[in-house]
Amino acid sequence: MNDVGEVLLANPRGFCAGVTRAIDIVAEALRCYGAPVYVLHEIVHNGRVVDELRTAGAIFVESLADIPEGSVAIFSAHGVSKAVADEAIARRLTVVDATCPLVARVHLEVVRHARAGRDVIMVGHRGHPEVVGTLGRYDRSYGGDIHLVESLEDVARLRVRDPDHVAVVTQTTLSMDETRDLVAALHLRFPGTAVARRDDICYATQNRQNAVRQLSGEVDLLLVVGARNSSNSNRLREVGERIGVRSRLIQDASEVDANWLHPGMRVGITAGASTPEALVREVLACLAGHGLRDVRELPGNSERVVFPMPAELSQRRRAH
Repeated sequence: MNDVGEVLLANPRGFCAGVTRAIDIVAEALRCYGAPVYVLHEIVHNGRVVDELRTAGAIFVESLADIPEGSVAIFSAHGVSKAVADEAIARRLTVVDATCPLVARVHLEVVRHARAGRDVIMVGHRGHPEVVGTLGRYDRSYGGDIHLVESLEDVARLRVRDPDHVAVVTQTTLSMDETRDLVAALHLRFPGTAVARRDDICYATQNRQNAVRQLSGEVDLLLVVGARNSSNSNRLREVGERIGVRSRLIQDASEVDANWLHPGMRVGITAGASTPEALVREVLACLAGHGLRDVRELPGNSERVVFPMPAELSQRRRAH
């Protein structure tokens, strides 16, 4: 193909601080404790990352029952319910918590609202590990309840104990546009809703969605590199589609379809927060093979956030 046009790279893209921390935690646990270490669920939603850590000695499981008593258990970046955390202690597992600090902050909000006797309404996607974990942080012994809403229809059907005594939290990886509409609808139904101290949607999700908005106005095709089960990657595709640009979610370079390309077009590339940059580079090499070699990176927000390692790993590192 001759003169296909150019590639525009969104900035920022790829790994966020929470993902980097989670991956580093598994690597550090392997160094401190030796293989194997057990990880509850995928540490982050990316097959390449999981495969590399599996090769290094991590074993990924879907249930604590699959972890031998006394072993090292790592909670994924998405977080877990209180029941799972309590079960891990009861089974005498050495727990290393890789929950993203921004997800943990939402957990604390839920606990605070439960203790205040408020019903909590969570905006999120049913079945996502982060949502399951957050719902499971609500303590109903204080008399309230927690509710999940995914759509405006859910908001219309919702019934709470006291409409003047509710609070709203959100999954951290949602679309800002969609969430804004749902939260606005909740405030209309329940004017007394407690407002979060900060926006629950994480800085990295917001930055990547804003970068896609900037990018989408300049391209004919948007490629989002990310896993199909990655919430934030799917939201990036949706942002592009909402703007009106043809958008595709691809897991790696093998999923690039030559039929998508035509002479003179501009292709935008971004990557979900759990996608390693190596996968982006492989997509660029694939596009170059189709004649698309002119690559330009757009300016964007600089991210300098770094989250510390869990105390249990830091202490063990110092002891050795």
